[in-house]
Amino acid sequence: MKSEYLNELFSLEGKVAAVIGGTGELCGTMAEGMARAGAEVVLVGRSREKADKRLASIQAAGGKGWFLASDVTTRDNLEKILDQIVSRSGKVDILVNGAGVNAPTPFLDIPEEEYDRIFRVNTKAVVLACQVFGKYFVGRGEAASIINIGSMSGVIPLSRVFTYSMSKAAVHNLSKNLAREWAEKKIRVNTIVPGFFPAEQNRKVLTPERVESIMGHTPMKRFGEGRELIGTTLLLASDQAGSFITGAEIIVDGGFAAMSI
Repeated sequence: MKSEYLNELFSLEGKVAAVIGGTGELCGTMAEGMARAGAEVVLVGRSREKADKRLASIQAAGGKGWFLASDVTTRDNLEKILDQIVSRSGKVDILVNGAGVNAPTPFLDIPEEEYDRIFRVNTKAVVLACQVFGKYFVGRGEAASIINIGSMSGVIPLSRVFTYSMSKAAVHNLSKNLAREWAEKKIRVNTIVPGFFPAEQNRKVLTPERVESIMGHTPMKRFGEGRELIGTTLLLASDQAGSFITGAEIIVDGGFAAMSI
């Protein structure tokens, strides 16, 4: 009885999820969690090698998924991605926007090219994906979920990641605006806010001194693990468990945001 109830709340059986950034460590783990909950997941990214490893794990657990290689920073590419997913899988119900890049350049030294690159991937790609998939969701007229991946640096300014912080703050703002815009159209838009999870885009800034500072500000005294984002992902992806959640920023950070001094 208990398992049936939980399955009713959190099952994604019959759903199709497009996971942009799905070849990365965190979004790949989130995609695997959705696949194990019954969704067919489409990993959208650049690395076939990483995708193949993730898909092997998904399939070993009895899940379904496939890989779509693409640059997500142009509208034309995103429209092709949507068309290919609908053509092969029949529909899309869930969009995860998780592509991201970072750089530790001091503010006065940030070159224009670096600024443009970070905003192109972290912000422009999210805006365009929300436009392309959002138009499809609105036209389809059925329940849909958009999950944007934010950052603690988009909520609380963090040192050494100026451009990244600005780009993520824009994503947080966009998510709330779209949640309000599409609430009556059954499209929920939320933001997952990871704390410190070692991943490809942030390892370069995790010096020993910075790690010590992070641990001193994290009550749980450790980094997060990718699997610890799965529960929040399933909550926001589910039409049942997350049916009244939109415009939310769900922080998963081991208590980092709860600390002041």
